Formats: sequence, C-alpha cells, structure tokens
Amino acid sequence: MFNILAEITGNLNIVAAAIAVPIAIGLIGLKACESVGRNPESAPKVLVQSIIAMAFAEAIVFFAIFLG
Repeated sequence: MFNILAEITGNLNIVAAAIAVPIAIGLIGLKACESVGRNPESAPKVLVQSIIAMAFAEAIVFFAIFLG
C-alpha cells in the first residue's frame, strides 16, 4: 500500500510539468498571434522569439523526467 503511494507521490512533479507545459506553449502561441495581429511587420522577430520560448517551455518536461 505505502509503496504504491510513494511511487505516485514521487512522480507528481512529472505530471505537473506534463500538464503545465502544453498550457504554457498554447499561451505563448496565443500571445504571438495577438502581437503579430497588432503589428504585422514584427512577424519574423516574434516567430523566432516564440519558437525559442516554446523550446524552453518544452525543456521543463525533460528536466522533470530526468532530474525528478
């Protein structure tokens, strides 16, 4: 009984990261689309910055898996 509970609580950080990262990536994409809609000339800069931000957000899951 306690072994199962220990395994479940030990993996909560991975679950939290796996739930939060897609939400963060969606918000990054939403705000990138909004900013390009307001200022279309800034599309290349916004695209590069949003791709970098999404890569950093995705790296959180890998840190949680490998360090958790």
